Amino acid sequence: MAILPISVSAATSLKRNVHAGALVVLDSTTGRTLTLPASTGKGDTYEVYIPTTVSSGDHVIAALTTDIIQGSVVIASDISGVTCPTTATSDKITLNGGTSGGAAGSYLKLVDAKAGQWMVSGTLCAVGAEATPFSAT
Repeated sequence: MAILPISVSAATSLKRNVHAGALVVLDSTTGRTLTLPASTGKGDTYEVYIPTTVSSGDHVIAALTTDIIQGSVVIASDISGVTCPTTATSDKITLNGGTSGGAAGSYLKLVDAKAGQWMVSGTLCAVGAEATPFSAT
């Protein structure tokens, strides 16, 4: 049985029993914040797709303060693109609709890899010179 995509139009705390395994669609030109649940190592997958370029504020995907996000994404504004790895303390992804991704077609996959750690992969569409979307709060 297929799980239908879930459209998000406001700041949202993702929930395991609602969002895990579903495609979360950020279809808004206004930035929204998605807060990941605590990572426990259960292997849950959260996929985020951006069909509309964010142009007011930023889309932010944030882990809880005790969790980190590890992995890398490909980010491109042209055919060359770059790969952006996380740092050892990354816990936030900021997509500004420009250099750090968030343009239409951007996609991220976050996996609850182990307690305290999210694994990230994806392809981000950018405008201008690419810049990392990862930071630590």
